[in-house]
Amino acid sequence: MLFSVLLLLLSALGPGWSGTPDTSARRPSCTRCDLRRSCNCSHSSFTRVPAVTTRVLSLDVSFNNITVVTSDDLAGLKLLTALYLQGNGLASIQPSAFDSLWNLVDLDLSDNQLTAVNQRWFSGLGALQRLNLLNNPYSCLGSPVFQDLLRLRRLDFGGPALEEIRKRDLHGVNQLEELSVHGNNLARYESGAFADIWPLGEVTLKLHGPFLANPALAAAVLADVTYPETHVTLEDLHLIQNRSIQPFTKAATRRIRQLTFRNLSLTDEAIVNFLVAMNGVPLTYMSFEDITLTGEGRWEPAGWTEHESIDELSARNVEILDVFKFLSLMDMTFLLKYPRKGSFINCGVFVMPCRTSQLLLSLQYLDLSDNLLTDLTLTESLCDGGRTLQDLRVLNVSGNALKSLSLVSQLVSKHSKLTHLDISRNGYSSMPARCPWPAALRHLNISRAKLTAATSCLPATLQVLDLSYNHLRSFSLLLPALRELDLSGNKLLHLPPGGLLPQLETLTLQSNALIMFHLSELRSFRRLENFQAANNKFVCSCDFVAFLQSGLAGGGAMRLTDDKDAYVCDSPLDLQGQPVARVHLSLASCHQVVVVSVSCGLVLFSGTLLSVALWRLHALWYLKMTWAWIRAKRGSRRRNRLRGVPGSEALVSFDAFVSYSEQDASWVENLLVPELEEPSDANQESLQHAARPLTLCLHKRDFLPGRWVMDNIMSAMECSRRTIFVLSESFVRSEWCRYELDFSHFWLLDCGAGGDDAILVLLEPLSKDDIPKRFCKLRKLMSSTTYLEWPQDDGRRPKFWRSLRDALQADENQ
Repeated sequence: MLFSVLLLLLSALGPGWSGTPDTSARRPSCTRCDLRRSCNCSHSSFTRVPAVTTRVLSLDVSFNNITVVTSDDLAGLKLLTALYLQGNGLASIQPSAFDSLWNLVDLDLSDNQLTAVNQRWFSGLGALQRLNLLNNPYSCLGSPVFQDLLRLRRLDFGGPALEEIRKRDLHGVNQLEELSVHGNNLARYESGAFADIWPLGEVTLKLHGPFLANPALAAAVLADVTYPETHVTLEDLHLIQNRSIQPFTKAATRRIRQLTFRNLSLTDEAIVNFLVAMNGVPLTYMSFEDITLTGEGRWEPAGWTEHESIDELSARNVEILDVFKFLSLMDMTFLLKYPRKGSFINCGVFVMPCRTSQLLLSLQYLDLSDNLLTDLTLTESLCDGGRTLQDLRVLNVSGNALKSLSLVSQLVSKHSKLTHLDISRNGYSSMPARCPWPAALRHLNISRAKLTAATSCLPATLQVLDLSYNHLRSFSLLLPALRELDLSGNKLLHLPPGGLLPQLETLTLQSNALIMFHLSELRSFRRLENFQAANNKFVCSCDFVAFLQSGLAGGGAMRLTDDKDAYVCDSPLDLQGQPVARVHLSLASCHQVVVVSVSCGLVLFSGTLLSVALWRLHALWYLKMTWAWIRAKRGSRRRNRLRGVPGSEALVSFDAFVSYSEQDASWVENLLVPELEEPSDANQESLQHAARPLTLCLHKRDFLPGRWVMDNIMSAMECSRRTIFVLSESFVRSEWCRYELDFSHFWLLDCGAGGDDAILVLLEPLSKDDIPKRFCKLRKLMSSTTYLEWPQDDGRRPKFWRSLRDALQADENQ
């Protein structure tokens, strides 16, 4: 009990009083994860490794403020393959912090504050292939920290604080594809520390201090990594005196085959000394990047050296401090006659003199991109009518100040072996109708110019053509051998005709003005396999969406190989901005003809059913009678207003309106009328009171001639207290009687009258089923109201007349 109370008190006092820090409540979380299960949590000011989904594959928490990685921070991330912790100021990593990362392949701990490297960190990382420990303040690696990393293929370590590399530091590292060591302040190196790393693909060394102050140390490092198959890169060097060249004079360094200098400062003297030091070395590749040259190019003192093994010579981003005094390498035959590849990119070259071009006897590849060449200076460089650079196969003069496409074609036309030509990023504004080209030309790049039209200037031998990012509005040229065509970034509204490009396999039309394209257009390209048309202004019709979604899914022989999310609808407005791959159109919008046809069919069918139903229910009759009744009522009210009659009671002038058939007229005229309007004395005696003569309304006698029949019927009913229906088989068959029956039916419905307003007289036996079904009110009256039946026996007739008269005078008797 006491122990439980103590635990409660400790928990109430806070996490600092418990045995282990409870930091879970304060641990932040990161939700910036994509569908590839990659979480980018960089630049977010986290002070701890944030919590992420346990299914994450790549976690980037770089450039935060994480100073400590605990054993709990990465627990459970068993699927993680890449972890980036650089730029955090990280000073401490618990020994078991990475124990759960069995699948980790890439780990970056660079640019932190780790003063020591612990072998325990990597003991469980058997799958690790890339490790970056650069720019941490450790002075040495210490114990064999990498012995458990049997799959390690790239290792980067060192920094300003690295002072010592011992042989045991790299124990267990047997082969690497890339090794990068930053040792500008390296003071001690145990010979053979890198010797056991073989094969070694590429090695990058920063040894600025040793090259200047301790050439022997630099030579020892170079001796351990200069295998014939290893590409050596030396960074941050200042070769300004003979002492800095000494590491290259050692016998071991003469195994170098591929050498790159990056961020290098050198003088004419240093270059001469370097060429002398490398005399006879079978160097095949030499590159200079980000070079600052102090001198005038006077390298003739090294003219006696032999460098025939150099196959490729490259210079990029070269700054010559006194460029106007530079000699343009015009006396460098010993160096320039051997290379087959030459690249001089962004070196400020405004002219390569004809004399220099003539020295390039073996050159097959020449890259002069991003320089200052003009039409005039290019003419100087490609001089002598093709007798210079006779073996040239690839020429790149992109990114210069060329203006005339016609001149360029003429200059290169004499180089019969030229197959690849890149003249992009220049100022061409027009293309002539005809141009001479080398017969062997297969690849041509005229992208990012200002061309508004493509003409027959283009050679028919082309297999690859790049006209992207010009101002073309159409492309209709016959190029029978063309296999790849890039027309991105133009203003094309339609696809090129496929019949003019029979061999085309790849077509790129990104960022044009296309609104759609059809399957028939693509089928006109008989060999088309790869098609890219993202970032256009697509009209998302049903056929286009269905076709494009099939292409994005990889269906069929033709494939859309660019980013599917870059295919975006521009119209209609309700779909604008949506990726075509995610658009779902309704059946009605995609099959309008079918939907309209089915809808019309359904409407027609429904209309037919409704018509039948209305016919069976006599709806048309009701509508017709309603309209007639309204007209008649309106006319009756109009007549009442003209007469000044305030109510309908003043108009009653008949005791009954008699509706009968012409076949029953003799009975009405000979029996009914005399009996009711002129009662006999015998009948008078049989009545208890004196019989008042009744007035009857008959259509033959009382309807006004010239008036609409509806008005007469309406007037007769309004002016009569009762309506007598003389029912017989002839009455039911009579159209006229049915007309009067129709109006009497509406009269009963309109006035809300009961059975007393209608008197039914049956001259012969007649059931309610003989009355048309639409007369629901009268049929109901026959079933609910006593009707009078004309007796065939003469003795019973006085009683019939008495009953009829009583019915007509019912209101008076009350």
